[in-house]
Amino acid sequence: MTITHLVTHSGGFHADELLSSVVLTRLFPQAELLRTRDRQAVTPASHKIIFDVGGAYDSEMQIFDHHQRPGPLREDGQPFSSFGLIWAHYGRAYLAAMEVPAEDIEAIHAKFDTKFVLPIDLLDNGAMEPSVAGPLSILTLPALLGSLKPVFDDTSPTADDDAFRVALPIARSFVEAQIRNLAAKFRAQSIVAEAISKAGTSPILELPMGMPYRSALDQAEADHILFVVHPRGGDWTIGGIKLSNDTFDQRADLPASWAGLTDDALEEVSGVKGAKFCHNARFIAVASTREAILKMAEIAVQVSQETQPLVKALAE
Repeated sequence: MTITHLVTHSGGFHADELLSSVVLTRLFPQAELLRTRDRQAVTPASHKIIFDVGGAYDSEMQIFDHHQRPGPLREDGQPFSSFGLIWAHYGRAYLAAMEVPAEDIEAIHAKFDTKFVLPIDLLDNGAMEPSVAGPLSILTLPALLGSLKPVFDDTSPTADDDAFRVALPIARSFVEAQIRNLAAKFRAQSIVAEAISKAGTSPILELPMGMPYRSALDQAEADHILFVVHPRGGDWTIGGIKLSNDTFDQRADLPASWAGLTDDALEEVSGVKGAKFCHNARFIAVASTREAILKMAEIAVQVSQETQPLVKALAE
């Protein structure tokens, strides 16, 4: 039976049914998205998918609510929101619709669930405090999507539905961007792995273009690599490697004498013809040619190796 209606509740909206709608409207673009609490409308039928309303979770009946007691739980005991339920049942088909390679679907489905879906589930169920994000809690996706709700004194009878329809393409852009980035990381894995193998014991990793490389570095346990170089437009860049995604600290910084310099000043201090720019924070520099950027990389490695023992000695 063809799905003709996607049914969720009316009134104010939250991230979980909004993000569920992103998945379902892509899979069933001809279906009507209906926001209602009408009893007949939220009664299961073969032509409907009902989510975040209805008081039951039954995948065979195509109803995906989580507000009932007891609510549906993941295998580890953490609660589902409607988004988690929809992702569990329709996420793989959504990834296929996004043209994710078949061999990557299972891994990307799991990664997206852990990194993106689960936090939505936990926040929606009150199993995680918004304050976990600290002063940046206002910038979490649920908070940003929530800010698109109508203001309290908007008395239009269609205010909630109008706001939902404005928020839906915005939510879609976040989900699709996350999926594209995850798929890109998987595509980059083999390219970076080959570059690591080619680099051997060198502390300089050369890539054919800018791409995600951190997970491949970690998998290869290539802790000896200090800098990454690659072309960017008509120039070349050298970048440091962060110790982790939770810090700006790097395995090695670019030389302190380069910080904030450009063009002639950077050429003079570095001794490299074609050096164009070094960020004041010393995490990236730019040169006009491959030869110049590799020379800068060699100097950066040498300076790092010379200063590292001194930094350790001072720390002790």
